[in-house]
Amino acid sequence: MTKIGLIAGNGRFPFLVAEEIKKKGEEAVVIGLNEETDRGIENHAENVHWLALGQFQKIIDVFHKENVEVAIMAGQVKHSQLFANLKLDWRAIKLLGRIINKKTDTILGAVCDEFLKEGINLLPSHLYLKHLMPKPGLLSGTKLSKSEAGDVEFGYKLAKQIAGLDIGQTVVVKDKAVVAIESIEGTDECIRRASKYAGADTVVVKVAKPAQDFRFDIPVIGVRTVEVLRENKVRVMAIEAENTLMIDREILLEAARAGNVTILAM
Repeated sequence: MTKIGLIAGNGRFPFLVAEEIKKKGEEAVVIGLNEETDRGIENHAENVHWLALGQFQKIIDVFHKENVEVAIMAGQVKHSQLFANLKLDWRAIKLLGRIINKKTDTILGAVCDEFLKEGINLLPSHLYLKHLMPKPGLLSGTKLSKSEAGDVEFGYKLAKQIAGLDIGQTVVVKDKAVVAIESIEGTDECIRRASKYAGADTVVVKVAKPAQDFRFDIPVIGVRTVEVLRENKVRVMAIEAENTLMIDREILLEAARAGNVTILAM
């Protein structure tokens, strides 16, 4: 049986990957991160090893012991963990000491290189879930008004530029004014911050980076995202078609329709 390493972050993403690995008759060797991973992952995979986020060498050791040659990183690991007084092992300290900055792409790119040195190839994180990535079109809600369509176009161009700088992948606009830009706090908090200043009927645009490395980073929205949109009376969310993962897609879209939220894949 083929073994697939699965480094599980938070949220539903790693659960779905573990399920798809099992459906294909393969075995998931899961690294559960104490600071991030939902313990429920043990109900979706039989081979789970619990480690701290900073135990990089132990992750490699587990994969070697289990004869894992390919692995997937699925689920968010909050960037703010870098400032949470993590206990790092010698390999993690050495890795962070030689990178030029602590941007997401820089850190995770270095992690990928370290795994490759050990004979472990990281696969695209969405490899097993491509059926959850939408084609272009209106996914929920009503056709955009002229004003909303203008805000989406305006926000999309800006979001691509911000994403290219590895700052964030979400921009919130209203009446062609930038209300909020995602940074270390994540998409949900960015939306809440925008609502605080601009009120209802903002437009949220979430995109992939111009040179997205899908081994460790992919735009994701889920039911929780829709709940935040509804709570903050967001009218429209635009996502990038074929480059955005929709967790629990049908439940997500049902919640969007119930909340009168338009979701558009561009």
